[in-house]
Amino acid sequence: MKSKKNETTLPAVQKENSLQTVSNNVKPAKTKKEKRKQRRNIFWICIGIGCLIIMLLIIISNVLDVGEKLRNISKYLEWGFYALSIILFYFLILNPLRIILFSPTFSIVTVVDEQNKKSYRVYQKVAKNIIRNNDLKEEDLQLLEDGMDKKEDLRLALSKVFDSSIKKAINKIILSNAKTVFISTAISQNGKLDMMTVLSVNLKMIKEIVQRAGFRPSYARLGKLSVNVLGTALIAESLEGLNFTDLFPTSTANYIAEIPLVKPIANSLLNGLSNGLLTLRIGIVTRRYLFSETKPSKSEIRRKSIKESVKMLPLLFKEVLAFFPQKIIRLFRKSREQAEKAEKDFLAEEGGE
Repeated sequence: MKSKKNETTLPAVQKENSLQTVSNNVKPAKTKKEKRKQRRNIFWICIGIGCLIIMLLIIISNVLDVGEKLRNISKYLEWGFYALSIILFYFLILNPLRIILFSPTFSIVTVVDEQNKKSYRVYQKVAKNIIRNNDLKEEDLQLLEDGMDKKEDLRLALSKVFDSSIKKAINKIILSNAKTVFISTAISQNGKLDMMTVLSVNLKMIKEIVQRAGFRPSYARLGKLSVNVLGTALIAESLEGLNFTDLFPTSTANYIAEIPLVKPIANSLLNGLSNGLLTLRIGIVTRRYLFSETKPSKSEIRRKSIKESVKMLPLLFKEVLAFFPQKIIRLFRKSREQAEKAEKDFLAEEGGE
């Protein structure tokens, strides 16, 4: 009787255990908020892919347009231009995109919040990426290397390095690329060339920020950034016909226009300033996506990025003004050295005779 009783209770226990394991393996159903967030992320990822396709079509269209004009001169010149375009496309567009997309991702909240259960492996990957850049102070480098063995030590080390060094370095990257855009688009008076410059420099800036930080924003946020980059590039092309006289009263504009060389210089500076300001904004948005310790709203990011980019304008002007005198001084120094060398050679020849 006892054996029969045991036989009946065993299957019941096994059934109960199997049900328990099944219930443990079943994932909890997603809430409405999580589903809405997932749909929103998918939407922005699709928008990002769409923007990349539009950028690609614009680039191909411009390349084919120039190639068609070169065909009238020489067929070999046309094919040489296509080969050069492919090389430039890889280094200026494709390679930065590859680096950005294949970098590890996580929010800065994961190193600020002690309760966050982010993978230790991701921390290590980010730390290795930062060390690989080889652009850290000795104490920061040592801090990261010492913290590699323990998750908590590494989390604290990353948090300290982000605050002490990396944010400052990213601000320098943003200023440097904004200066490049300002000078390039101010000198160039071609809308299509401005658009290609802004597109390639902004991608390069995002790549450098991601490399310096050691991680990238989420794919959804990269989708939002792609909209900003594409919009900035299209604005750069449309600024070609911008005239500074449209911004001032008629009497003031006419008076300024009468001064020799003021009108073309003012138009060029206005073009460069507009593109530089938009580049500053994209860099600041990228930094905020990486280093926001809370999840900011879209309107908050837009408002703060515009406010900060306007605050950085004096620094941008300082960088641009420091660039031109140095170039002019180098130019004169080089020409003076060449003249002195030519004079010495001439005197040597005269002495030999």
